[in-house]
Amino acid sequence: MPVPAHHVISLPPPFDAPPYSADIFSGRTVLVTGGGSGMGLAMARAFAQGGAQVAVMGRSLEKAQAGAARIDELGVRAHALSCDVRHPDQVAAAFDEVERELGPVSLLANNAGANFPVLAEDISVNAWNAVTRIAIDGTFLCSSEFARRRISRGEGGAIVNNSAQYIWTGFPGDAHSAAAKTAQATMTKKMARDWAPFGIRVNAIAAGFFPHETSTAGRREGGTEPLQNMIPAGRTGSIHEFGWLSALTCTPLLEGLTGQVILQDGGESLRRSLMMPDFVPPRERADGPWGWR
Repeated sequence: MPVPAHHVISLPPPFDAPPYSADIFSGRTVLVTGGGSGMGLAMARAFAQGGAQVAVMGRSLEKAQAGAARIDELGVRAHALSCDVRHPDQVAAAFDEVERELGPVSLLANNAGANFPVLAEDISVNAWNAVTRIAIDGTFLCSSEFARRRISRGEGGAIVNNSAQYIWTGFPGDAHSAAAKTAQATMTKKMARDWAPFGIRVNAIAAGFFPHETSTAGRREGGTEPLQNMIPAGRTGSIHEFGWLSALTCTPLLEGLTGQVILQDGGESLRRSLMMPDFVPPRERADGPWGWR
């Protein structure tokens, strides 16, 4: 049913009103993996709004350059580079390049990932590796490279990882991505413990539905309204909200926050009642395992 008119739906401030000052990241350089589009670009733009220099990294240099151009519009320095986060030599070379162009990386946003709906029994080895290695290996390789460099400099820093709400809910068609995102959440806690003595904080955002131009998740034919009706908050997330929360975990405002996996889903994970629609097994759904094509 539609959201009743008398329900209060809280909306976020507009993009040009971030929840922190324009200089909170002044003098800092952030590296955002998969930062050329989607949720990674939202992260990159949020850091830029706080005055950070932004390195936009992706496998596609063209996409990274397009993202860097969006950062330039915000009045901060940006640098685009290509890197496959599954390869440690490329990761090390990427950090070297960013240091030459923008200075030492003191903030890291691990967003690089891949996902597509497929039933578990139909996941090929190549498909499994394509999704899990980017998220698991990539997060580990970039984070450990970051930490080694910060420790050698005797300086702290902050990492934020893009996990997902469905690591707890068993989202259909997502065995590969759920496994990878769960590993990210576990790494977040372990790395936070290992690196706390060096002043390096590590947190993650477990995001719900944030429809954007490069994502099919959160969309149905006719727009996002059907999903909004299913979420207690009455709406899906605005992509800049995700970017803001990600960047906020790296600010001095939350200096005591580390090892946390923060759920940002509009209460969707709380939507459990006796009156929910009948469950249809993913393989029996006429419109695909996610419930839509």
